[in-house]
Amino acid sequence: MTARVDVRAAEQAAHDLMDALGLDVDAEALVDTPRRMVEAYRELLTPRSFDLTTFANDEGYDELVLARAIPVQSVCEHHLLPFVGVAHVGYLPGERILGLSKLARVVELFARRPQVQERLTKQVADWLDDRLAPRGVGVVIEAEHTCMTLRGVRANGSTTVTSTLLGTLREDARSRAEFLALTGLTGGLTTGGGVRG
Repeated sequence: MTARVDVRAAEQAAHDLMDALGLDVDAEALVDTPRRMVEAYRELLTPRSFDLTTFANDEGYDELVLARAIPVQSVCEHHLLPFVGVAHVGYLPGERILGLSKLARVVELFARRPQVQERLTKQVADWLDDRLAPRGVGVVIEAEHTCMTLRGVRANGSTTVTSTLLGTLREDARSRAEFLALTGLTGGLTTGGGVRG
């Protein structure tokens, strides 16, 4: 979300939506809800800025680096309802290694916008591949979509799993198996095309 947010117009739109849905917008409990809605969506749609911190791989570390269970909070672009879960993000270093906190920051960078999980998974992997030039990248996201659990099919407890595997983690069966085993997903994922649960 950019800095050009028109808060006043957004609050009026939230008020009008509530009114159009038949809610008593003058009720004491709801009077301030449009403001709170706008603040909530601004937070959900605004990633924190960060600087990419990389370091020379002086020791020649060539094994998998994996950050598991990075929290993911995003908003489904079709219903503007949240989806939440975890991301497992790993890479096989090349000449540079990454500050570990940056793996979580990259997930947040792409999650804090209207999204679909498939695109989010690929964007995180492509961004790391482009900026870090590793030998391989793997991203697996597991999330619960409230557009599935709270409405429509109401499939409570269902989760969706998506994956993107690049480089060695896609091409080499042993590297791929190691990555998936360390994420806790040993079956059902093949060559990085992604699996929806």
